Amino acid sequence: MHRLDNGTLTIPKALSWYTSWLSACYDLAVLVYFRSMKAASVQEIRQELKEKSKDELIAICQRLARFKKENKELLDYLLFNSHDEDQYIREVKEEIDEGFQSLNTSSTFLAKKTLRKMLRISNKYIRYTGSKTAEAEILMHYLKRFTAIDLPWKKTKVLKNIYLAQVKKINQAIETMHEEVQYDYRRELEKILVVE
Repeated sequence: MHRLDNGTLTIPKALSWYTSWLSACYDLAVLVYFRSMKAASVQEIRQELKEKSKDELIAICQRLARFKKENKELLDYLLFNSHDEDQYIREVKEEIDEGFQSLNTSSTFLAKKTLRKMLRISNKYIRYTGSKTAEAEILMHYLKRFTAIDLPWKKTKVLKNIYLAQVKKINQAIETMHEEVQYDYRRELEKILVVE
């Protein structure tokens, strides 16, 4: 604190000290408030959902669908497509094909943007299924189309890294499968792999 020679505070200095103290208190209060706003764990959510009635669960699902596009897409998959995963995989492959048909190969920059966008979409659909088989099939289809494009992707570092990352993800997905199924998927992957 700033005091005069006789030990009393000056008003401007006291106000300055007081406002900085209030600001620090406010920052602390905001920090405490937002830390208390953390999301519940999955276990807590599961327990709370068990206690809800059927009508309340329907209302929660409808609200989730309105809240975010991905929630709506996930609900769509769970309600209408999860019973026929093969058909769902075919639809995702068709969407990938459409993306590759609209690929602008005149510019490597534009092609990279489109390829990343299609990969993001593919990964989103893979997350919805939660299936390693679907992941391997969708990513192998993506790589088939990727290796067939008319771009010097082997010479472009970013495109080559995209290719290698997808090969790695496919191998990781195949590792989790049954041995007999692994053999079939490894043979399919070997057909796609490009020798450098």
